[in-house]
Amino acid sequence: MRATAVVAGLALSVAAVSAFDGWHLVDSTTIDGKGSAWDYLSLDAAAGRLYIGHRKEGLQVFDIAAKKLLKTIDNTTSQSSNGALLLAEFDLGISNNEDGTITPFKLSTLEAKAPIKLGEELDTSHYDPATKRIIVNMASGKDGTELIVLQAPSLEKVGVIKVATKKPEHAEADGKGNFYLAGRDTEKVYKIDTKTMAVTAEWATPGCGQTNSVALDIANNRIMLGCRGNKDNKPAFAVMDATDGKVIYTSEVGGGNDGVIYDADLKRVFLSNGVNAIMNIFEQVDANTYKPVEMLGTHAGVRSMAMDPKTKKIYAVTAEGTADAAKKITTSVSPWYANTFFPNTFKILTYAKN
Repeated sequence: MRATAVVAGLALSVAAVSAFDGWHLVDSTTIDGKGSAWDYLSLDAAAGRLYIGHRKEGLQVFDIAAKKLLKTIDNTTSQSSNGALLLAEFDLGISNNEDGTITPFKLSTLEAKAPIKLGEELDTSHYDPATKRIIVNMASGKDGTELIVLQAPSLEKVGVIKVATKKPEHAEADGKGNFYLAGRDTEKVYKIDTKTMAVTAEWATPGCGQTNSVALDIANNRIMLGCRGNKDNKPAFAVMDATDGKVIYTSEVGGGNDGVIYDADLKRVFLSNGVNAIMNIFEQVDANTYKPVEMLGTHAGVRSMAMDPKTKKIYAVTAEGTADAAKKITTSVSPWYANTFFPNTFKILTYAKN
């Protein structure tokens, strides 16, 4: 009996630690530049290119293998690129520019066309492969936001989708004509039919303050949410049932969330949190069961990320920054959120597991 108990205890001990992957920084490459804020990252894994929305420095294309900057896409610097949407099936890339324009370019040659004006300001865009439509997050109005819908690859405007949120954030399509959008200010998830361009459901996110980031587990019909927190709720990871909008799991994460990735092969969920410089990693045991695995210390400002689905490497960026009290500070994220970045300190970071 004693020997059996010891063996059983060892088995439990091994099981308890077997989930640990040992995610860590494996490469850091500095890119020279004037010093500018940034936002979204997009990865063309087949071509080995990382697209960086480096705002006043434009949409930058980084060669992962050569570890060097290939090009800054034309017509994206003065327009202040916030990131890129990549549509490989059409050899089409789109720079989402803060000045309210989009800049189309060829993924194969990186040749850009003239910017297309959509409005006074925009944040990002998303793609629904079921309808071949692009949904663009525009600046909000007095009573919500009108998302502009474009048809790919023509980029012809086919309509607008009115949502109540004034802070439309990350979104993802399920490939079946449904599109899930996070509203940070309303703390809701909006389910949208991309064919009819209508909101079909609005789901509150209890325990998930300032709903910000979205990733889908399509096989299990689950929505993964990154939440920045509010006066009643700490920053959190939440899992929602995509059938009825019920929140089935929440767990605390680092502050300043701006990214969530779900990998079905690894059964892992990754959340990047720039304020506390923490990447929270969760194991998906089953559709309704999740557990914290690791809390990786990253760097201040590591908030956007992209994963290579084959190598499982995660790419992120940051720069040395400071909060200049004489300038506007984004206090909704942190009272000390950086608003000034130093030249020649911008870095592309690569993380991998043991």
